[in-house]
Amino acid sequence: MITVCPIEDLPPGESIRVTDGVPAPVALFNVDGTVYAIDDTCTHQDASLADGWLEGCFVECPLHATSFDLRTGRPTCPPAKHPVRTHRVSQQDGHILLHVTVGESA
Repeated sequence: MITVCPIEDLPPGESIRVTDGVPAPVALFNVDGTVYAIDDTCTHQDASLADGWLEGCFVECPLHATSFDLRTGRPTCPPAKHPVRTHRVSQQDGHILLHVTVGESA
């Protein structure tokens, strides 16, 4: 479990990229007060999803038209064919906590 940041540092509609304390970068997104976490790298090509466009529970890769569902990690259309791994997030004492998932993608 990793303490990422105070809750107010990730306002609704924003994202943050976590690289410290994780085996691979993770992107966190605040969707109307619910924080989701997925592997940060697009499965089609090496692009940071934290730099993508957030719309509801989907983030669009900044290099392609593929969007990923933040709840499942699954891509919505080509060119990405493989899901990104999702991670559990919780909040405690005003901070966002990341529980890194180890193993296969969703």
